[in-house]
Amino acid sequence: MMRHKFHAQPTEFDGIKFASKAEARYYGQLKLRQRAGEVVFFLMQVPFRIPGNVKYVCDFMEFHADGSVHFVDVKGQVLPMFVTKRKIVEALYPIEIEVVK
Repeated sequence: MMRHKFHAQPTEFDGIKFASKAEARYYGQLKLRQRAGEVVFFLMQVPFRIPGNVKYVCDFMEFHADGSVHFVDVKGQVLPMFVTKRKIVEALYPIEIEVVK
């Protein structure tokens, strides 16, 4: 089995394959928040096109009961490439990406 270069362990939860345990854990928390009524629904792996024919994929897009929309990326390590792509996406689109560790 090939190891991930940043030691992320692919994990399956609810029949869904996640890139890491942290991402699967956050998904589980979102499901609980959805049952509690705080989150109405959410999308996973939301793509954004950025210049240079590059795609940035945000882990979660959450629609909250108060009408707000949150974009969340689960990261074990915040790497320079992510920081750059995040800045570009936030400059091109009227959103802010939250990072959860």
